[in-house]
Amino acid sequence: MSKKFLLLCMMSLFILTAVVAGCGDQKKDAASSEKVLRVGCNADFAPFEFQSEDSKEYTGFDMDLIRAVGKEMGYKVDIQNINFDGLIPSMEAGNIDVIISGMTINDERKNKVLFSKPYYQSGLTIVVKGDNDAIKEFKDLDGKKIAVQIGTTGATEAKTIPNAVVKEFNSSADTFMELKAGGVDAVVNDRPVNDYYLAKSGEKNVKRLSEVLTAEDYGIAMSKKNPELAKQIDEALDKLKANGEYDKIYETWFGKKQ
Repeated sequence: MSKKFLLLCMMSLFILTAVVAGCGDQKKDAASSEKVLRVGCNADFAPFEFQSEDSKEYTGFDMDLIRAVGKEMGYKVDIQNINFDGLIPSMEAGNIDVIISGMTINDERKNKVLFSKPYYQSGLTIVVKGDNDAIKEFKDLDGKKIAVQIGTTGATEAKTIPNAVVKEFNSSADTFMELKAGGVDAVVNDRPVNDYYLAKSGEKNVKRLSEVLTAEDYGIAMSKKNPELAKQIDEALDKLKANGEYDKIYETWFGKKQ
């Protein structure tokens, strides 16, 4: 083998190695340039955020919404499960960028974080049988039998209704069973709990009344150090509502809006 041929082989190998390395660097650069939105939630609040029984995937209304927001913004969404009382401290420490976890917008939290525009209004609502036209709003519960879940705001509020007979149960599912059995005239529960039941149970002989008591707005929280991110998320929410994607996500978890 001549020295000249050997030299040509070595040069060819060097060029090939450089090309491969260059391709690797391009892939690395592309991966490193991917924008990631680090999202914190407490995945123990169905139907907003929870882990499905057949996988470890985080699912729920909030999870679908924040993934849609991230897609609209051009971000990959990375979801972290954190205890609710640790969400704001985790964001303050720089471990997450946003919080979406059925978090009520209130003045105390506003002192610590920036909130997006409200994306969901919670509060207490009433469920009655479909043929019940006597109960149209909360004042009509005077003297009626009401099913509530022990320890909830619904239970507390129901006990203030004049002459009402309040029956407390261990779970929201038990309150609906009591209504179906005719043991009570109405169920008082958080709006998302009532809406989720109606959407997923397929019950046709019950209805939720439109009045919302003690209304609370949920918002996406961000650091006060990042007003630009707050602006981008508000813009993404506006687009999702305008193009109908928000309504699709809403109807998946809560059925048609009333």
